[in-house]
Amino acid sequence: MKDLSSLYENCTLCPRMCHVDRRARTGVCGCGTDLTAGRAALHLWEEPCLSGQGGSGAVFFSGCTLKCCYCQNYPISQEGVGKILSQEELERILLNLQEQGAQNIDLITATQFLPSLLPVLRRVRPKLAIPIVWNCGGYERMETLRMLEGYVDVYLPDLKYCSPETAKKYSGAPDYFLHAREAVKEMIRQTGTPVFAADGSLQKGTLIRHLVLPGQREDSVRILRWMAASLPRGQFLLSLLSQYTPFYQAARHPEINRRVTSYEYGRVVDAALALGLDEGFMQARSSAKEEYTPPFDLEGL
Repeated sequence: MKDLSSLYENCTLCPRMCHVDRRARTGVCGCGTDLTAGRAALHLWEEPCLSGQGGSGAVFFSGCTLKCCYCQNYPISQEGVGKILSQEELERILLNLQEQGAQNIDLITATQFLPSLLPVLRRVRPKLAIPIVWNCGGYERMETLRMLEGYVDVYLPDLKYCSPETAKKYSGAPDYFLHAREAVKEMIRQTGTPVFAADGSLQKGTLIRHLVLPGQREDSVRILRWMAASLPRGQFLLSLLSQYTPFYQAARHPEINRRVTSYEYGRVVDAALALGLDEGFMQARSSAKEEYTPPFDLEGL
């Protein structure tokens, strides 16, 4: 594999296309070139087909290409919490998670470190007997995703917004849907029809998450309609999430400074079923719990 560090010099890894020389200063993602993470541990709160009984081997990377005002991982995504790791240290961490019984290697919000991660994945992949999951916000460039082809078994993207106004207001990314809709198509192209092991664990495929936000039921339904009309049936799974909890700076927007009501979530679930989007998971309304967010205490690093 050729040296990818030059990709940091004029960074265009994400749709921000900030062209920052990250050797000298941080990009919009808040990161320089140092591979940084806030936690690496077994994580029980992904979808059942990913967490299973043993948990995902989750590595939470620092920084983020989005600026979600309600981010539950804000200490690492927005505030810079994390420990700098060498590539060799990260490789040992991934293998250790496998030894602990992880169902998969769950790389969470890692796009900003892709030039450092790809060499690790190249070396570690032959040593892994479990899938590699790319867990992201959906705000991805096609060119970046294509570099991941052959290294990722399961894509786990969010599909957050359809409305540019909503995406700008809550995540600072008015072009979110323009990029996310093409990104999920590329993920599906790479992974193909979902493949499950005998125990029900997902081995290959794309699982698209949508978190229902307070007051945004109509935007949620627009996203579902787009998925039903534009994505190949049987080639992806849907995960509808009700777990929204107002974290970080959500209080700046009174309309989302609350949890989703049963009525709001129920109407979105009804729309998904009416559209035939019944392959996947519908989260229980009781899942809006703060304890689902792990502490970012550098465990496992």
